[in-house]
Amino acid sequence: MTEYGASPVTVQKALRSLASLGLVETRPGVGTFVRASRAPRPHDYSWQTAALGPRNAASPQLASALRIASGDTYDLGSGFPDPSLLPERLVRSAFARAARSRATLSWPSAVGLADLRAWFASELAAQTAPGVSAPTAGDVIILAGSQSGLSAAFRALVGPGKPLLIESPTYWGAILAATQANVQLVPVPSSAEGPDPEALDRAFTQTGARAFYAQPSFANPHGALWSQPLREQVLSTVQRHGAFVIEDDWAHDFAIDAHPRPLAAQDDGGHVVYLRSLTKSVSPAVRVGAVIARGPARERLLHVTQSESVFVSAVLQAAALEVVTSSAWRTHLRSMSQQLGARRDLLAQALAENAPLVQLDHLPRGGLHLWARLPEAADLAAVVAGLQRAGVSVVPGHELFPAEPTAPYLRLTFAGPDPGNYVHAAQALHEVLHEVLQNSSQGTHLPL
Repeated sequence: MTEYGASPVTVQKALRSLASLGLVETRPGVGTFVRASRAPRPHDYSWQTAALGPRNAASPQLASALRIASGDTYDLGSGFPDPSLLPERLVRSAFARAARSRATLSWPSAVGLADLRAWFASELAAQTAPGVSAPTAGDVIILAGSQSGLSAAFRALVGPGKPLLIESPTYWGAILAATQANVQLVPVPSSAEGPDPEALDRAFTQTGARAFYAQPSFANPHGALWSQPLREQVLSTVQRHGAFVIEDDWAHDFAIDAHPRPLAAQDDGGHVVYLRSLTKSVSPAVRVGAVIARGPARERLLHVTQSESVFVSAVLQAAALEVVTSSAWRTHLRSMSQQLGARRDLLAQALAENAPLVQLDHLPRGGLHLWARLPEAADLAAVVAGLQRAGVSVVPGHELFPAEPTAPYLRLTFAGPDPGNYVHAAQALHEVLHEVLQNSSQGTHLPL
């Protein structure tokens, strides 16, 4: 093969690929041979039906945000920023340094590396309000991403069968984690301004709930940013009911033209359990986050996290710490903020000019998504199916409601690849929506 120009390394890689597919067999000292083809044998897994029992109808299916779009798709559905927005050079350098350190063979503490815990604590302490005691490294537990933190918080602070107040709409991962923890979801209506404080107070009173999951800053999906009066009102309500707020500060690093103070920075009574992750802003390969909690709540959270994962990889922790303590990290965040703002405005303009039937209630001041409302008569399933056929991936809004959707919505990311294609995606959305509405007015629907 090498006489036709292929290098030995290329040949070896090709042979390994063929061997992994079972197409060739390599015999050391003899040679490489083509495997005899075998007719596929059907397998009978029917026995698993009885072993598994009935399926939990409440369990969500794979979220649209996790489905990887093909290369020829306009990706407006991803829950992660495009790699071009991430600090690739910092991450590669951090992993190279971590690989040469003792982290590759060390047994880390169950609560996480001391320096990384200190960094998370200092980040929140820097924003702590005057007169409020700042968190310390002893309040921090390092997690394998915020999703494991949500699961731990719901199990430790709520418990099976107990009520959990949750904004509606909200992050699909929180709905999934709550469902898997078998907690009882109690939706609280939320909009671009945040949750209805009176509805929140009533829900606490009527259900006796002791926890409220919320995203005060750039909430997924609608991008709500709570005002300071609302933050104070929610915190007062939670304190009055002797409850917790599980604050998910998922978009902390994705501020565009606002830099809000976390709700946890206003609380020193242990009412706010604070979650923050580096997975989206550093790299999907760095599944590292933290929960900051005080008092017995921290001990319960630690017990649950230990029982689920024991500890987080020391290599990942070391790499994450290397990135966020680099002098280039703040420079990267400023650059990313500018790029996100430009992409947000570009997608919003593309929708306004090319998909006039789509309504944006507001432009989020941070985060990764636009919350697009469709006409009431639009069949959301038909719209999503039509967009798939047109090569546009989106997240259907019904996946983000813990109760019945209030209207047909789409979550559209402005942090995906190829922002130059936003116009084409908006045009496809308009054409599909027009066709669905036309079919609906005739009493028919597009095939799904």
